[in-house]
Amino acid sequence: MPDQLRLLHLIDGQWREGGGQRFLDLNPALPGQIVAEGLEATEGEVDDAVCAARKSARDWAATPIHERAQVLWRAAELLESRAEEFGTELTREEGKTLGEGVGEVRRAAQVLRYYAGSADRGAGEVYSSARRGERLLVVRRPVGVVAAITPFNFPIAIPAWKIAAALVYGNTVVWKPAMSVPLLAMRLAQVFTEAGLPNGVLNLVYGQNATGAALVGHALVNAVTFTGSTQVGRHIAADCARRGVSVQAEMGGKNAAIVLRDADVELALDQVVAGAFRSAGQKCTATSRLVLDAPIADEFLQLLQRRVAALQIGDPLDPSVNVGPVIDGYARDRIASEVAAAIAAGATVVAAADQRRANSDDTGFYISPTVLEVEHPKAPIWEREIFGPILAVQRADGFAQAVQMANEGDFGLSASIFTQDVTAALAAIDSIDVGVLHVNSETAGADPHVPFGGLKASGMGPKEQGEAARDFFTQSTTVYLTGGRSPHRLPFDLAAL
Repeated sequence: MPDQLRLLHLIDGQWREGGGQRFLDLNPALPGQIVAEGLEATEGEVDDAVCAARKSARDWAATPIHERAQVLWRAAELLESRAEEFGTELTREEGKTLGEGVGEVRRAAQVLRYYAGSADRGAGEVYSSARRGERLLVVRRPVGVVAAITPFNFPIAIPAWKIAAALVYGNTVVWKPAMSVPLLAMRLAQVFTEAGLPNGVLNLVYGQNATGAALVGHALVNAVTFTGSTQVGRHIAADCARRGVSVQAEMGGKNAAIVLRDADVELALDQVVAGAFRSAGQKCTATSRLVLDAPIADEFLQLLQRRVAALQIGDPLDPSVNVGPVIDGYARDRIASEVAAAIAAGATVVAAADQRRANSDDTGFYISPTVLEVEHPKAPIWEREIFGPILAVQRADGFAQAVQMANEGDFGLSASIFTQDVTAALAAIDSIDVGVLHVNSETAGADPHVPFGGLKASGMGPKEQGEAARDFFTQSTTVYLTGGRSPHRLPFDLAAL
């Protein structure tokens, strides 16, 4: 098994040094601290990984699903047993708080168990035929070699729900994680190999954009599952469409929470603060817009100001810290620039927190959680995905205008509405254009047994998780099954029954 600080590629069951440039995995809370290091994959090594996946595809597809599921189940047990260890490493390399890091590892184990359960669920459908002696079957088969491209913000949970679904349905995988979180990628791959996954079924390569392009564009790749920005997702989809390669893309979000005048204010405050500032706002489902019904807006903002001011920012390994750093210096500077531009354009700072803990390093990539009230409906801070602990606020005159504001912009991933009125909740279900809607809970969150994904510019292709994942990771064959002319006769007369 590779040393903790040395990042190796997994190709055809072998842990290998890359042949490309050196790269560093840095702690965003202590940027001078190297968490791990390695060498990027060359294009030839990407080709080796894809060819290994192709070579092992037939045998893995022929493996009974219950055997495939057992590998996932053993991997889940290993993850669960190492949740504290891996969660600490996750916090050091990605920056979310320790509680969130450990929780994410446990969520990954839950995802693996859910997909292991696919072995005991339906494997196809049977339909009646209009012809005597015939049955119509719809059977599912794996698509083949899957390229998985995953982001930094959930370095083990998002890969788990892509890879587990791909594997249990009989596919082989070549995985390129985000370069800022390679250690947790290696940990997950180690767990799969330790659980007995055959050589070549899962392959792991590290690299920048060129590595991703070589993987996505490889002639032997049959499908691509991607989570990341809308711009990159659309570029991948366009490239794959020209070659007839299926794409599943979960992309950006600008998620709104609506608080109506009859809402439980304390509940709404808890959920909005959690949705906006956990993981330093680095979630595609984070609450980044707040629509307040005018009669309760002033009171809500006063209470929100106190909540935000009380947030503790600092080293995420400190259990008293609520908000850690963002992923890197580029993200920090970009977010700070967006906030400055919004203020210069007339936005009002409603709340800000900078309660830095004494033990936190001033060189860390910290951004103060900030709430900005804006008036213009087309303000960039209102429409553009910031991906940081920044919450934009507008006021609405009642339900209809609130929904209109929530629907503004190109994205349609997640939203929430806070109300005691079941009629308003039902109307929201029909009128808010998102793939995930929460009623009286935060915008973030994704359970493994239900579909996850967005509308508009937030998603493309079949959704992830739940039974929806089967639509992407399998292809169906409709079978007309007839026994032919047989001399066999039933020992009784059906007409007489």
